[in-house]
Amino acid sequence: MQDVKTEFLFLSEEDIKEAGVLDMEQCVETIDKMFDVVGEGDYLMGGPLENEHGMMLWFPEEKRFENMPVAGPDRRFMSLISYLGGDFNISGNKWYGSNINNKEKGLPRSVLTVTLNDVDTGEPLAFMSGNLISAMRTGAVPGVASRYLANEDSKVLAVVGTGVINRASVLAIKYARPSVELIKVYDIDNERSKKFIEEMQNDVDAKFEIVSSMEECITDSDIVTIATSGAAKPVIEDEWVKDGCLITLTGAATLSEDFYKNNTIVADNWKMHEAWYRDGLEHPKGLESITSWTPSGELLEMIHEEKIDSNKITSLGDIVHNKKTFRKDNKEKIVFVTGGLPTEDVAWGYQVYQNALNKGIGQKLKLWDKPHWA
Repeated sequence: MQDVKTEFLFLSEEDIKEAGVLDMEQCVETIDKMFDVVGEGDYLMGGPLENEHGMMLWFPEEKRFENMPVAGPDRRFMSLISYLGGDFNISGNKWYGSNINNKEKGLPRSVLTVTLNDVDTGEPLAFMSGNLISAMRTGAVPGVASRYLANEDSKVLAVVGTGVINRASVLAIKYARPSVELIKVYDIDNERSKKFIEEMQNDVDAKFEIVSSMEECITDSDIVTIATSGAAKPVIEDEWVKDGCLITLTGAATLSEDFYKNNTIVADNWKMHEAWYRDGLEHPKGLESITSWTPSGELLEMIHEEKIDSNKITSLGDIVHNKKTFRKDNKEKIVFVTGGLPTEDVAWGYQVYQNALNKGIGQKLKLWDKPHWA
């Protein structure tokens, strides 16, 4: 009789750090490879159209029951499932709860776990701490985008928001575009900017500079990385953006209708954003339900109002897979809109899991020696 014992590997945050989860160079290369697989079409995400970001619990605006949470900034539970083919050939899920008030309790805004499963049997292979996996893969995406969309001689990087995601984004962008020499940092909390630079300058070979306004940060920058959270969205005026600039939106920001109309738009996977659009139409509050938190929210509103043709939007996976130069010239302004693909969590989680297996890291936990009912 075949062995039916089922075990999986438990990896704590300390374990995944030992397994190399903070290795941004490996993370960028892994996410680049993931976009190649997605561009080929060898992937599945949730929903009947196979491109849902995930399933989210929508909390009510007003209290219904004593213990039921109410809506708030970044207040949600979410499950992000996917299958990723190619050399990965893995299925998985990122599960998380998020509350911006967690910071007052000494916790991250989001608390995440990642599960990997055998694509044939469905057996769990790994249960992993997910915060660093998620942060690193999120930061790696602007790095991959900069590799394919930014000018090769980009020298000035603008950083708007000094949270965890932009820490990872700076590492990724600098790896993808080593020509960056100056990093301008803006946050509404100046002390956070100082702390950001103190923590980053030993890991990044570039000059850092704190600036006092959004305008100063954006002006004359070759690459802009936006990663903010909360209700207030940064506003970028058209005249601040220099020719040839790449803007990467990992967090929501306000750009003018004319900017979207007159410049090039690239998304991580536009089919996923179209799924958000359908979700918004079904929500009682309509598209307003997604504009506050998804980076593509305002763009989706413009498409809904037929002010912009969605056919002009290209997915990054198509660019990576086709291995062709995408940028028309060094003056083209490009805005890159990313929403976070579940396949990114699976890709980087799988690579970290493989690293852990190779290094003998983690704790094996048993599901069963033999299933009671089979």
